[in-house]
Amino acid sequence: MSTRVVSVRRQSAGPDGAVAAATLRDGIAAIQAEMKVTPEFPEDVERTAAEAAKNPRLPELDRTDIPFVTIDPATSMDLDQALHIERDGEGYVVYYAIADLSAFITAGDPVDVEANRRGETLYGADSKIPLHPKSISEDAGSLLPDQVRPALLWTIKVDAKGEGTEVTVERAKVKSRAKLDYGSVQKSIDAGDADEVFGLLKEVGELRIAREADRGGVSLPLPEQQINIEGDRWTLEFRSLHPVEQWNAQISLLTGFAAAHLMINAKVGLLRTLPPVDERDVKRLHRTARALKIDWPDQTPYPEFIRSLDPTQPNHAAMVVASTRLLRGSGYVGFDGQVPEQPQHSALAAEYAHVTAPLRRLVDRYALETCVAITAGTEVPGWVLEKLETLPDVMRDSGRRGNQYENAILNLVEAAALAPRVGETFAAVVVELEDKDDRRGTVTMQDPAIEASVSGSAPLPLGTDVQVTLAKADVASRSVEFTLS
Repeated sequence: MSTRVVSVRRQSAGPDGAVAAATLRDGIAAIQAEMKVTPEFPEDVERTAAEAAKNPRLPELDRTDIPFVTIDPATSMDLDQALHIERDGEGYVVYYAIADLSAFITAGDPVDVEANRRGETLYGADSKIPLHPKSISEDAGSLLPDQVRPALLWTIKVDAKGEGTEVTVERAKVKSRAKLDYGSVQKSIDAGDADEVFGLLKEVGELRIAREADRGGVSLPLPEQQINIEGDRWTLEFRSLHPVEQWNAQISLLTGFAAAHLMINAKVGLLRTLPPVDERDVKRLHRTARALKIDWPDQTPYPEFIRSLDPTQPNHAAMVVASTRLLRGSGYVGFDGQVPEQPQHSALAAEYAHVTAPLRRLVDRYALETCVAITAGTEVPGWVLEKLETLPDVMRDSGRRGNQYENAILNLVEAAALAPRVGETFAAVVVELEDKDDRRGTVTMQDPAIEASVSGSAPLPLGTDVQVTLAKADVASRSVEFTLS
């Protein structure tokens, strides 16, 4: 199944709700045990992190004068990015501060070794398997408000059309003025009483979205899958992104494009890549659109179709999630001395690098170190160069583990939500057949909005409206199975 962020929206306080919440906790604990992942760190890693948090290596440059703010989910404490935007004639200056882990981590120390083993933070429901100990990721290294923090400060000039024109990145001390969440910022923008910086964020964000469309790129506005627990009843629903989340994401993308440009020009670095889309996946998505009763004319290219979706509508939200299959094959490539033959991220229609989430993703720390060295005109550190060849494999493995973790939790929740409905019949469409057995495949349905396995006694009718019966929804095995009615 496609992955997405899974969170708990609310839980009942009554005894049935407590049972449902306990089922979720126990299920997540079982998943962590099966995958051999844990939020806990070895003692030497915790000790090294705590000592480093008390004695960070702060840069000399002081840019605490810039009135940065952070915008994240309300409960987030691992704050990687802080933002400020100013007008610059007819254009803009974007200041983007990224947490600087070099102030706390030394190549080869226990924290570094453990981070290289983990690769990335794993998320699912109320659980988190962090990349770094909390003393760094949610305290000393996080861009929390009213605290002087070491950062990698990106200064990006953007013209009146939304194109980046100049970029520098340097180490600096910064201080966030406020920890804000998407919901409250969007409410303030809609009410017309938001700070000027958010008006500028909207302007730049919308310009960047237009530039993305012009070059034939598309970034998926993935909705968040929410778990509702009311009494002993589980339900799933999508939470669509606020517009401010998409504008904020465009600033992150802008920085990733700038980083890729720096590294390609210097012929050294790490890129996030994606090969051209497989037309078989596009055809499958056409069948999914039909299943969800969304019109997709054959002559409309998939980027244009995806941009037309309204994630506030449940069937459109499900379509956006299904479209993540177009990102299959994404990966990283390291290079030193020669630019990769295929450097592009096809969905974004540009060269791109991950540099804005070092607290949660290992590769960003190495790409950031490369960019700051390039900008300063100094040699890229040897400990970075040594990992350019192996990091893509580390990130591929951690990405696979992250997908497995999110999928396992989603499967757990879907099984729990559907368990009382075994024997019921649902309207669906067959969207995929197994290669080795065309009597087995996958169906998509709108209510509930899920994809699931289906089997029949004869070859399944691909792309056809069908009725399916829920034959199994087992919480213990986290499995859901339908049969053709």
